Amino acid sequence: MIVSQDKLLVVDGNSLAYRAFHALPLLTTSKGLITNAAYGFTTMLMKVLEEQQPDFAAVAFDKGRVTFRNEQFADYKANRKAMPDELRPQFPIIKDILNAMGIPIFELEGYEGDDIIGTIATQAEAKGLQTFIVTGDRDAFQLVSPRTKVLINRKGITEIDVYDEGKVWERYGVYPNQFIDFRALTGDSSDNIPGVPGIGEKTAAKLLQKYTTLDDILANTEELPKKQKEKFQQYRDQALLSRKLATIELNAPIDIDWVACKYTGPDYQKLLELFTELEFKQLVKSIIAGNQPGGKANRAQHEGESQPAVTTYKVNYQKVTKPDHLTELLQTVRNASRISLALKGTKETGVDAAAIATDDQVFHLPIEGKPEHLQVLKEICQHEQISIYCHDGKHNLWLLHRHDIGIEKLGFDTMVASYLLNPASPNLDLTDIAMEKLGVVLPTEGEVALPASADAIHKLVPKLHQKLQDLQEERLFYEVELPLVKILANMEIIGVAVDKHILTEMSAELGQSIDTLTSEIYQLAGEEFNINSPKQLGKILFEKLKLPVIKKTKTGYSTDASVLEELAEKHDIVDKILQHRQLAKLKSTYADGLANLISAQTGRIHTTLHQTVTATGRLSSAEPNLQNIPIRLELGRRIRKVFVPRHQHNVILTADYSQIELRVLAHIAGDAGFLEAFNTGQDIHTRTAAEVFGVPANEVTKEMRSRAKAVNFGIVYGISDFGLARDIKVSRAEAKRYIENFFARCPGVKDYIDRTVAEAKEKGYVTTLLNRRRYLPDLFSPNRMARSFGERTAMNTPIQGSAADIIKLAMVRTQQELVKRKLKAQMMLQVHDELIFDVPEKEVPELIELVRDCMGNAIALDVPLVVDVKVGPNWHEVKPV
Repeated sequence: MIVSQDKLLVVDGNSLAYRAFHALPLLTTSKGLITNAAYGFTTMLMKVLEEQQPDFAAVAFDKGRVTFRNEQFADYKANRKAMPDELRPQFPIIKDILNAMGIPIFELEGYEGDDIIGTIATQAEAKGLQTFIVTGDRDAFQLVSPRTKVLINRKGITEIDVYDEGKVWERYGVYPNQFIDFRALTGDSSDNIPGVPGIGEKTAAKLLQKYTTLDDILANTEELPKKQKEKFQQYRDQALLSRKLATIELNAPIDIDWVACKYTGPDYQKLLELFTELEFKQLVKSIIAGNQPGGKANRAQHEGESQPAVTTYKVNYQKVTKPDHLTELLQTVRNASRISLALKGTKETGVDAAAIATDDQVFHLPIEGKPEHLQVLKEICQHEQISIYCHDGKHNLWLLHRHDIGIEKLGFDTMVASYLLNPASPNLDLTDIAMEKLGVVLPTEGEVALPASADAIHKLVPKLHQKLQDLQEERLFYEVELPLVKILANMEIIGVAVDKHILTEMSAELGQSIDTLTSEIYQLAGEEFNINSPKQLGKILFEKLKLPVIKKTKTGYSTDASVLEELAEKHDIVDKILQHRQLAKLKSTYADGLANLISAQTGRIHTTLHQTVTATGRLSSAEPNLQNIPIRLELGRRIRKVFVPRHQHNVILTADYSQIELRVLAHIAGDAGFLEAFNTGQDIHTRTAAEVFGVPANEVTKEMRSRAKAVNFGIVYGISDFGLARDIKVSRAEAKRYIENFFARCPGVKDYIDRTVAEAKEKGYVTTLLNRRRYLPDLFSPNRMARSFGERTAMNTPIQGSAADIIKLAMVRTQQELVKRKLKAQMMLQVHDELIFDVPEKEVPELIELVRDCMGNAIALDVPLVVDVKVGPNWHEVKPV
């Protein structure tokens, strides 16, 4: 039943979808589904629903490109670009969301969405409804009346202006009932409505203020200034046609079911499933938190007894507050073969509270100020027969370490398992995983949050285990990634010893070198300026010194590294600026930066080793990033000198895989030449140089080998002739010839590349030797550059990912041997294909034999895995043994 003053919200579906598409960057799900328009549309719609609280709602869409207006004017909208390929498939998604939200969709062949909106608004006015039209199309201003307002997206997807009659006048100087004539005069380039040439918005407004309508203007052309008179005489028919084209149809043949338009709120279960599938995690959380898109009827429903189908996670738990509770907890845990553990606390202070879930019960165990509870937690964690499940086990191990507690039998880590199943996932929070796999939203506040987390972990494990089995990733998980959790935690906790005195000296030395370079740069520039300011540097290089402009940005000249490298031979100042930047980064990031990160408690640096970040499976390091120390410069290499053993009679030992990615390529591709080279101990770069340049191996020069090395590794990374030419500074034609010669001599590699890309396009993913999976949505992108990137990724992921698998497997086996032999040597760092150990001098011979065995035999390949071992007093001064 419609009541006077009830509110109707009518949405221009196409307009909002286009606005959202262009306002947001391309977003894709982990499976490659593009969703930016759908996400933006939904966000805007929910915001408007919340603000307006409508009683009725409807969305109108265009249907087809040809309408009755094309019959009146063949060129109507002829200049409009075709719908972007990335937007088209999002309309069905948007319509699915609207269906889940309980909002009816109106569209009609031969009519535009504007005509549907105009018809709905006209009938709504007749029924006494207050109508609000949401659109980005200003043609809708002709529909504004005392009962109809237009909400226009002013900026992005969040800022909206409300237009009533006064606002239209204020903006254009005409009333809404004059807006059709206003468009007839000014035309509309976006719709290809011609209008009257030379009549802009200000002139049109003045004419309509004086003559009221287009008909009156045409009837009084004799009164107009000469130029305007001539315009209207010449373009009279065009103005009348433009008026027809600009007029929104108010009587489109559609049936409006007002009962269906009654807005009572979404089907929350359906909406949750959709948002989960689309990975709209924040929208799901928002809905569950109570920020539902509501009309008045919907709001009343929420305030009454009837609740939406989706609720926060419910869990019954026992809070341990009495001795008999503690006894019950211990008895329950001892009878269980597996438990799930959730901890609350910080790395600095340790555990504040714990929650423990079994198949049947959940306990909340306060820790702070309760030593007897802490002792029970220790007994549980260090029980040899109890398998412990957790989320982010490495963090949990850090918390427990503060109380000298370890986890004896880590049975599952839901974060690591979820990462393996979807390495492209941007968020691996337990709340997100529970939402996706269990269809629930975990509470994040209050005492219930911890027990809910423990119980959710317990319910997630069988689901994730089954999925790992389905994807044949259980070996990778249970033999590599899961045991690695404890190894990485141990490496972080032990930390890396550094010589602070050397850091101080290096900082001072770098400071002096930077000052010297600064003076030399000023002298070459003829003046002082801010070397770190791209704007000031650009003026010096391109205006004062007249160097050629390579590229520009929105703010001026580009002075990025690629530009400076291209200009380096043009003027001495450029090379010094490049040196200045390198030294400044070394000083700020390493010499000074490392000193600030030395722990006051341990005197060491405790980097964070991320296991669940990269899509290839490689580990990454942060705060500080010890995997990215620049070693091309001697000063960069010397940074490694500050990393020293923990004890006086210890040394640093490094074990580095030799050319592991090329060896993996030889194995996977099965190329006869590559296999022979590695199996007979040939230098692969010399052999490639001989084949690429067509000379005997003993005639290969140092420069030839260097270029061949670039070709070898370039092939691994899918380099183009353009990229190779840039890297080795030859012509593009010459680089192309190198690549063609390589493939001619190594047909197995070419076959591997073609086969791998084809299989990736068929499956949508690639795998490594240990079956690590990486999905490649870019392969199906309509954008050519994105597709090319996807093809390169398909080529190199099996190689890079397999190398990552191998070094991880080597870490696990090496650590197992260290423990088995009860050695005091500690694995300190992992940097790409290299392991760094802090080892007592007396253990060096045994460790050399151990790492060569564990690393060299980590996996069986068709070529040998060669390990280069070095020993020294610090990381910089290690020598081959």
